[in-house]
Amino acid sequence: MSDIFGTPRPRREPRRGPDRRQRVLVPTLITLAVLLFLGSIFTSVWTDRLWFKSVGYSDVFRSVLFTRVALFIILGLIFGLFVIGNLYIAFRTRPDAAPMRRDDPAYRYRLALTPLLRPAAIGLGLVLTGFAGSVAAAHWDTYQKWRHSTSFGIKDAQFHKDASFYVFEYPWWRFLASYSFALIVITVLAVLFLNYVYGGIRIAGRGPKLTRAAQVHLSVLVGIGVLLKAVSYYLDRFGQVIATGGLVDGVTYTDDHARIPAKNILIGVAIVCALLFFAAIFIRSWALPAIGLGLLALTSILIGAIWPAVMQGFQVKPSEPDKEAPYIARNIEATREAYGISDVETESYSAKTKLTDTELADSAESRVSTRLLDPTLISDAFEQLQQVRGYYAVPTTLDVDRYKLGADQQPQDVIIAARELKLSGLQQSQRNWANDHTVYTHGYGIVAARGNERGPNGEPVFVAKDIPQVGELKTTTPPRIYFGEQSPSYSIVGRPKGSEPIEVDTPQGGVSSDKATKENATQNTYDGKGGVPIGNTFNKLLYAFKFAEPNIVLSNRVNSESKILYDREPRDRVKKVAPWLTVDGDSYPAVVNGRVVWIVDGYTTSNSFPYSEHRSLREATADTLTSSNSQTALPTDQVNYLRNSVKAVVDAYDGTVKLYQWDTKDPVLKTWMKVFPDVVEPKSEISNGLLEHLRYPVDLFKVQRDVLQRYHVTDPQAFYNDNQRWKVPEDPTAPTGSNALQPPYYLSTARPGEDEPKFSVTSVYLPNSRQNLAAFVSVNSEATDTANYGKMQILQLPNDTQISGPSQIANDFQADKGVSQALLQYQQSKTTTIKYGNLLTLPVGNGLLYVQPVYIQRSAIEGSYPVLQFVIASFGKDVGFGQTLDEALRVALGLEEGSAPDDSGTPTTPDDQSPGQQTASALLDDAKALYDDAQKALKDGDLATYQSKINQMGQKIEDAQKAVADEKSSKK
Repeated sequence: MSDIFGTPRPRREPRRGPDRRQRVLVPTLITLAVLLFLGSIFTSVWTDRLWFKSVGYSDVFRSVLFTRVALFIILGLIFGLFVIGNLYIAFRTRPDAAPMRRDDPAYRYRLALTPLLRPAAIGLGLVLTGFAGSVAAAHWDTYQKWRHSTSFGIKDAQFHKDASFYVFEYPWWRFLASYSFALIVITVLAVLFLNYVYGGIRIAGRGPKLTRAAQVHLSVLVGIGVLLKAVSYYLDRFGQVIATGGLVDGVTYTDDHARIPAKNILIGVAIVCALLFFAAIFIRSWALPAIGLGLLALTSILIGAIWPAVMQGFQVKPSEPDKEAPYIARNIEATREAYGISDVETESYSAKTKLTDTELADSAESRVSTRLLDPTLISDAFEQLQQVRGYYAVPTTLDVDRYKLGADQQPQDVIIAARELKLSGLQQSQRNWANDHTVYTHGYGIVAARGNERGPNGEPVFVAKDIPQVGELKTTTPPRIYFGEQSPSYSIVGRPKGSEPIEVDTPQGGVSSDKATKENATQNTYDGKGGVPIGNTFNKLLYAFKFAEPNIVLSNRVNSESKILYDREPRDRVKKVAPWLTVDGDSYPAVVNGRVVWIVDGYTTSNSFPYSEHRSLREATADTLTSSNSQTALPTDQVNYLRNSVKAVVDAYDGTVKLYQWDTKDPVLKTWMKVFPDVVEPKSEISNGLLEHLRYPVDLFKVQRDVLQRYHVTDPQAFYNDNQRWKVPEDPTAPTGSNALQPPYYLSTARPGEDEPKFSVTSVYLPNSRQNLAAFVSVNSEATDTANYGKMQILQLPNDTQISGPSQIANDFQADKGVSQALLQYQQSKTTTIKYGNLLTLPVGNGLLYVQPVYIQRSAIEGSYPVLQFVIASFGKDVGFGQTLDEALRVALGLEEGSAPDDSGTPTTPDDQSPGQQTASALLDDAKALYDDAQKALKDGDLATYQSKINQMGQKIEDAQKAVADEKSSKK
């Protein structure tokens, strides 16, 4: 064979093909990779099916799966078939005689592509279908909201459409428009490439030349694309109502008078441009479509960008307060409505009392049930006094609830925690698969203490303690904690009938070993209805693959009656059964009708409520607790609508999840209740026992607090001037330099005009550029008070009144002479640490009362914990301290003389203090007696007394050592 000049071509040596092993290895590896990928998908889907079935929410699983699969198949196939169909048309209409020049890149592409054309088309179609289908499936929630839209009954001021159009319908139409435009762009690019390869487009001379078939084909595609651009311009008009980045969110003056009219003009230009492309089918020229496309681009620049900029700079800016006032008013009204603060009561508060000191003290005693225990500081005390074994733990920040204790029918603030399992507390020799996943499976009981009382040595006054649980807080069923915030990733429970139980249940009194033997712990077999059965081989294999653990198949601990417990964190369980909810970062345990449950608040949100200001959930809820990981931070989602629509309850024993409707008017919740019928139970199904422990959610309050920093102002002119903005104070107890904000506080207090203290969540504001107090804000958190629950009140201080803010008060406390003298002995000690608790602000007698507990922790002994030593209080400019709030307040008001608190019995001994008049021998005798008392208390199961006696014993031994040292020095 010769080339075109007749010169014989040199013969090439035949290439050696890959050997047989290579030909087999590559397909084998590809097949294995595909099987592994498909196997992981199947495992994930099937185990999810089993999990949803185990919690009774199979309908949720089926509905979500069906919607996702349907969108994947329908929209994915539309995308893939449309692209491949257009490529087929382009291929069939290719020119018969394509150029054959070897230096032409298109020729080389054609040689390489032609033998693989069919498999390449199939592969491309599958890839496009898979990719586009995955994108569509991810919008299953957008589709369901559009399909089941519920009216808000609120119309926007610009287009007079119901808010449901923006919240439910607009996102779906916007997605379809973007999806379709992306489809056209991909198709045009693919058709261009194929025409180029097969000669439909030739690049030579003055420019590209197209065959008639290619010109018609591309004209139709580009015309459709421009029509879709017209649809996009149409939707952009509505997008201005929820747009961000202007003076305020939503439509502004320039949007109303320039951008929206510009979109209307661009719609017409785009339609004309599309018609010109369709006309190119008949006129055989692209001159007019090109002119139309250029006109569209020029119009979008001149009218869509330059015109609004000129109007903003020369017409709006000089008179911005007046021109923007109506749009600011819309934004204020919509924002307050969207965040549920439209009915906030703002009252002027002079912070000046007319009561006498005695009357004020009596008023404080009757109207304030102030929580003195700080949930962020007493975790160590709970753990040391009530841990029982090293494999139990309580969270670093405890929760606040309220209970009726004893004969008192007035609910009392209670600090509560679940005693959960902590595998890291086991000795390393005990850590193996069998122990971690079949023996140590659950925690046991709750620990609770009165929020406004301290023991004789500063320790908490427990109302639920020990194992088995005793105290005023009763449970009717064994309080085993199989589902909690610190539960293991998975546990395998259940034994055949008649088999010996193997799960560690309750430790035996008097034995301190953590080993799971019959001598020091009772055993139990889980008999709850929660968990996924894994008795058959198929389920064992699935979960062995899911958790990458072969022991699930190999171990004889997994038997015919076995169940696997996983996804055990209460927040995770709620998010899984209700994927449309945003879950509050602070779930809390409660004893409801004799059972231990977790209560989780669920939010419905939107980022497209008309005119409402957008907020980042994470930024709005950030404070000391989230920065220290004591509370789960919310996602970074931008929202402009928020409702606490659902109260969820997770049973700590069997993991049952129940969702209750809370906001009966929320259209977003109503829409989701249409999507998932019978998933959310009506509000009327909430029992009285549960209602007593529901509270106003902390993250909702934090978001509202963040919004009200500016949106407490309702006058547009004042809002524009922005000279009344507030800010949330930094936490004075936070580490230096952290700049973390002060968290809200749950406590019982009476508002002005109320006689009885109500459980409330409270916070304060400062002026934007100063440290004095601007306002006090509180929300009624008593769910049983149905008439007033959720009502927010702002007590706004006069601008000419200088009331100290939290940081200033904290400085006053530390600089006060009486407080300094009381703390001096601890500050000089090398073995003690002073810790300041929550700085609480309370309205009392038309004034403001500040309260701060002070804890002392012994740092030179293992197992020490902070002890509530005394309380500092301030009313006006006077500061007082004492071992109770009443004593501190009376000192502050001058009704009593202050004195340093008696620290006898506390686990602290300042360095400058003598051990006393006792000899070393007498002190050691006392230590021995205390040890005997401690052992007796341990055998009786009284762990609080046991720990207290051990601490006192340690103190006596240290005093004896000092006495010996003093005797030796005196002899010298």
